[in-house]
Amino acid sequence: MSKKIQIVGLGPGELDQMTLAAWRAVTEAAVLVFRTERHPCVAEIVAQLQPGTLVQSCDDLYEAHAEFAQVYQAIVRRVVALAEEHGTVVYAVPGHPAVGELTTSWLQAAGIDLSVVAGLSFIEPSFAAVGVDPMEGAQIVDAMGVARTYLPRVDVNLPLLLAQVYARWLASDLKLTLLAVYPEQHPVTVVRMAGTAQQRLTTVPLAELDHGDFFDHLTSVYVPPLPPASSFVALQEVVAHLRAPEGCPWDREQTLASLCSDLLDESAELVEAIEGEVDGSDCSAAICEELGDVLLSATMLAQIASEEGRFRMGEVVRGVVNKLIRRHPHVFGEIKVQGVAQVLANWEAIKAAERAEKGHVAAPLDGVPPALPALRKARKLQAKAAKAGLLDREALAAENLALAALLGAAPQEQQVGELLWQLVALCHRHQIDAEEALRAQLVRFRAGVARAAE
Repeated sequence: MSKKIQIVGLGPGELDQMTLAAWRAVTEAAVLVFRTERHPCVAEIVAQLQPGTLVQSCDDLYEAHAEFAQVYQAIVRRVVALAEEHGTVVYAVPGHPAVGELTTSWLQAAGIDLSVVAGLSFIEPSFAAVGVDPMEGAQIVDAMGVARTYLPRVDVNLPLLLAQVYARWLASDLKLTLLAVYPEQHPVTVVRMAGTAQQRLTTVPLAELDHGDFFDHLTSVYVPPLPPASSFVALQEVVAHLRAPEGCPWDREQTLASLCSDLLDESAELVEAIEGEVDGSDCSAAICEELGDVLLSATMLAQIASEEGRFRMGEVVRGVVNKLIRRHPHVFGEIKVQGVAQVLANWEAIKAAERAEKGHVAAPLDGVPPALPALRKARKLQAKAAKAGLLDREALAAENLALAALLGAAPQEQQVGELLWQLVALCHRHQIDAEEALRAQLVRFRAGVARAAE
């Protein structure tokens, strides 16, 4: 017996929202399976069925399984089994069969003769209820998927509709995720039974989303956009505009090389703002501003690289995301670690394996960015050299007896700062750039290590 399944969309609510094709399909069916009877038009449909129509619901499967994936798998098995027994089955689902209906895709993968009768989805009446035209830009996301993340993968400058917020506990998890990018007092609207006579809209601050008890299988949550220019995409658009022919002459002249000093300066100003938080002072505003400048520099560099055909921002982000996942197997994989020391050891081993795959022969002093400020670069080189057994830092400090006597056995940060201050002044008096002098010493040190290794 040939098997055929017809998936029919019942629309979002009342009977008059069903299409004529959907009505004919369900009322003429010999075998009719409802994914759920908890839909406003099911009772009216059943009342119009022909005598002898076999009608089944899958609501019992929701009670029999703990996970939705298990529920949907069981539904698919039931529908396929009925098709094998009876030949043709009409399977009726809420809304549109191709919108937010996982069982549709699983049935499509079952290799059975399948057809779809469209229905009005929840999307149009939900956006109409909150007065938003989705053609002007909008996002529709399953609430469960968002609730499982630490950060919502959305553009905060676009309207957001979160579908299938069917329980209060889900609204609570959803709220925690949204609070990572939206303010606590940001107004959100709970949309129930959109497009029906029972439609209800309830607007609350995001922080109070889970305070009410108005969630069921016909509930969505609408999140309006944040004020303009609140997203990373907005920054990329402004930077691209500045680099465009009608943009800014200064920005258009910049190159990857010309922006290096700006990046270092902005990074230094960010560090200065962070270090300004002493004695309980709050430098959040300054840190926020300086972090924005660093982000601007990185965005400008990526834009220039894109224009030159090198890479795009997506490749930058994808590269660092994949790197983070690859280098944290204890978080994203099955590796078990005991403390930070083992994490760092794994990190270095993974980096070494990555370098080997690229054909790079590891050297003890690898991994120190050339553009680091000289003092920070010296500290990193000394640390790597000591770790590789190429430098005894204690012996190095003791070699200069005068310096050791000046600082004492337990030098304080202020003493060291004053000494460095005086050294910079001394260098200036003799027309020596202290930064370049230290950089030259680092070059000599690395050259000596390389000669010793030959």
